[in-house]
Amino acid sequence: MILLENAVRGIYAPDSASITSNSPVGSPFSEPLSEKPSVALSARGLSKRFNDFPAVDGVDLDVHDGSVHALIGPNGAGKTTVFNLLTKFLRPSAGRLWFRGQDITTASAVDIARMGIVRSFQISSIFSSMTVLENVRVALQRPAGLAHQFWKSDSAMAQLDQRTFELLDEVGLDQWKFELADQLPYGRKRALELATTLALEPRILLLDEPTAGMAGEDISTMTRLIRKVSAGRAVLMVEHNLSVVADLCDHITVLQRGKVLAAGTYEDISSNTEVRRAYIGDDDA
Repeated sequence: MILLENAVRGIYAPDSASITSNSPVGSPFSEPLSEKPSVALSARGLSKRFNDFPAVDGVDLDVHDGSVHALIGPNGAGKTTVFNLLTKFLRPSAGRLWFRGQDITTASAVDIARMGIVRSFQISSIFSSMTVLENVRVALQRPAGLAHQFWKSDSAMAQLDQRTFELLDEVGLDQWKFELADQLPYGRKRALELATTLALEPRILLLDEPTAGMAGEDISTMTRLIRKVSAGRAVLMVEHNLSVVADLCDHITVLQRGKVLAAGTYEDISSNTEVRRAYIGDDDA
């Protein structure tokens, strides 16, 4: 993620001429709710077509400050594509986006990252040959204005240590700070990824399957961490583990075949016949 700016600069900027709002006339979501102070990120009519295939088709979404919002659905529903559209790794074919009331539809991926919309990925992104402490300290170089000064001495970089220790303590890794990242168990590697993501000072945190591949104890730890870091910021997460969704998430949006199938609390979603049918194919079950 530290290299995000260089990796995406000038590559993923959306084509403003191809982006329009396509929410249906009269839809309750035809206008953004971003003027409400609690709404951090809004999408209206968000769409992405690959040739003739609608991977995402008219998605409306509001993510609120201080809440954890889950994006769920069967495999192939379009969840990761929505993440890629929100962070501008893909150009939307149609629709509009707002960040705290500011239209960001044509913003670049670099602009999005600098605004504080930060995502994690399903694939591990730590530096395995560095220590836990060094991983977090490298992540802190960008907000400290030291992103391109790798030749600085250890003493010069020591100014980052206090914040590094705070982040490691926040994710429960303080006692492993001098361990090589490659030696950590999988659950702690994901906690380290969360620490490096928090080092970028996100205002909105997008987590792509944060508990994937974890055992029960690690899932519980990660759930607690996400709840903790959601204080004062918005969290949007793709998650397949419905127990995690039930325990953690304030609001849920269900996708099916690129469209919003349902939205609401876990109680709303779990009692929805169409959602049950989409997941298990038999609403009597």
